[in-house]
Amino acid sequence: MSRPFTPHPYQRDIIDFIHDTPRCAVFAAMGTGKTVSTLTALDQLALAEPVYPALVLAPLRVARSTWPSEVKKWDHLAHIRFSVITGSPKERLTALKADADVYTMNYENLEWLVETLGDKWPFRTVVADEGSRLKSFRTRQGSKRAKALGKVAHTHVNRFVSLTGTPAPNGLVDLWGQMWFVDRGERLGRTYSAFESRWFTKGWDGFSVKPMAHSQVEIENAIKDVCVTISGLPVDEPISNYIYVDLPKDAKALYKDMENIMFAEIEGVGVEAVSAAAKTIKTLQIASGFLYTEEGDWKLVHDEKIDALKSIVEEAAGAPILCAYQFKADLERLKKAYPKGRHLDSNPKTIEDWNAGKIPILFAHAASAGHGLNLQDGGNILVFYGKGWSLEEYQQIIERIGPMRQKQAGYDRPVYIHHIIARDTVDEMVLDRLESKRSVQDILLEAMKRRTK
Repeated sequence: MSRPFTPHPYQRDIIDFIHDTPRCAVFAAMGTGKTVSTLTALDQLALAEPVYPALVLAPLRVARSTWPSEVKKWDHLAHIRFSVITGSPKERLTALKADADVYTMNYENLEWLVETLGDKWPFRTVVADEGSRLKSFRTRQGSKRAKALGKVAHTHVNRFVSLTGTPAPNGLVDLWGQMWFVDRGERLGRTYSAFESRWFTKGWDGFSVKPMAHSQVEIENAIKDVCVTISGLPVDEPISNYIYVDLPKDAKALYKDMENIMFAEIEGVGVEAVSAAAKTIKTLQIASGFLYTEEGDWKLVHDEKIDALKSIVEEAAGAPILCAYQFKADLERLKKAYPKGRHLDSNPKTIEDWNAGKIPILFAHAASAGHGLNLQDGGNILVFYGKGWSLEEYQQIIERIGPMRQKQAGYDRPVYIHHIIARDTVDEMVLDRLESKRSVQDILLEAMKRRTK
């Protein structure tokens, strides 16, 4: 159900900046409302100038789900027509020919799109979500995807908006490629070599570069008129971000079968807090991406949540992440996906290393991150990869790095909480329980009634 949109002051800053700056870069952390702010700005501009059709470039999951679902959340965006250019070549062509205002597509298909459209490029506006993916652009070399976009970015596109939480994940050298799409090298140099020779010196190996003492200030001053950095975020309460993933077809079918069994068992024994929550375990497993077998091992069902976590990690750009999981199989898969990650165990050295910034991603079960643990020095980003029904455990792990802990430690920084949620699954019921503090019984009874209807 959609709802009215009242922008926060920092979202208003994004909207106004996009209004006033046809080609710009917005630096704002995940969860600050970049998507709704950008869509709002474009739709307001459409009343005065032709900004549609617009092309949004994003990671596959974000292009396929996040942007199209945003218009369903807000009353003022409900009229925007979306077309998602993903899938097979035939499916992409069909989506490309659809009558829409906004088209979304993953970066991997950029070469195909430019080759397919040729001189008939129709998109007046391009939005590069996670624009740092364009950092490898070079006028004569660099990544093929960025180079393909470079052919049309300044000759066919009137408005270009780059959105990212981390403009320079590997240092200032990452800025040139992204900024070229904004101003064609006007501010940082027409070529990467010119940029490099002006602000960097070669490392001892002859390949790496390091900025000169004056580079940071000069580069920031050079691009400040076309870039906005969102600051002044609230620090008294966490900034929550809800990242929905869709189960693949086979996984959804398996989930529905298991859900039927779950509700049948709950009806058979009556809705009782402990037993009802226990009956949801299999559906929670499938939502997370796996299923335990009768033999005690587990089988893979999907990787949607792993892919969503990768986007969060990429946007965090090296900032430490505390990742809450629910099942041992989750931990196995997470450690495989992130070999440099560590598990929060009973070894005091683990907490010491985390707080010293030596652990890029710390995997913790909410039950093991309760009273007494001080994790706030290690970071301010918490991801719920999976969660259980326990309200106390949920609140306690948030408190480990929460706003109060941050302030007590002397940090004036917001806390980000990212919830990875499998759409139309028991994940949503658990989230409802934890955020509304309603009883497990009430939530499951309500879900059963909706299902019966």
